[in-house]
Amino acid sequence: MEIDISKIKFDANGLVPAIVQADDSGQVLILAYMNAESLQKTIETGFTWFYSRSRQTLWQKGETSGNVQRVKAIFYDCDGDALLIRVHQTGVACHTGTYSCFSGRRLDENKNLPAVVDQPPENLSLVLYELYSVIKDRQRHPVEGSYTNYLFNMGHDKILKKVGEEAVETVIASKNNDVDQILYEMGDLWYHCLVLLAWHGIQPEKLFAELVNRRKGGKYHKFTGKSGERPAD
Repeated sequence: MEIDISKIKFDANGLVPAIVQADDSGQVLILAYMNAESLQKTIETGFTWFYSRSRQTLWQKGETSGNVQRVKAIFYDCDGDALLIRVHQTGVACHTGTYSCFSGRRLDENKNLPAVVDQPPENLSLVLYELYSVIKDRQRHPVEGSYTNYLFNMGHDKILKKVGEEAVETVIASKNNDVDQILYEMGDLWYHCLVLLAWHGIQPEKLFAELVNRRKGGKYHKFTGKSGERPAD
């Protein structure tokens, strides 16, 4: 596909900064640099390619790890000297194992900055991605004393047992109408469900896609009373 890149103003080194953003959540994943060749390869292949300033060579994101970025859209700013690339991220974006290169690296942490009015709550999907990325990192790089590693070492049956136990404890907390306990037990349940997904090598976005497809298909709206069907919302 021919795309005119003459609108892009590369710097004196022939580079332009590229901000990569998750298409589904809007989270910023990485900041990298492109030259004309890597930008052209990105356009031609549909996957992100960058230029390494330290190695002075082209590289494809996820070429060795499998955590590739499928391009959804490419934007340039008003001056033409920066790119915004929206992608579908497979796995995690950062080489350290976090979903985003900016995850958990807040410069002003614990500082009293001016309050932000009407700041929206953190996106739930981002929180789940972050937790899942930590779980996968523990699976790949075991840490002594890690409870997550304990579960993986004990195996499939142990993980299934914990999912069942936490589900029962959530039910009991609900029956007792204890809001704090419901949140605590459901937090445990969701965590163990993410461990189970990691055991099977299933990315969270596949679960999200399943829920979206059900929602779009009206599965949660139609109920005829037949056995096995789910009631309406």
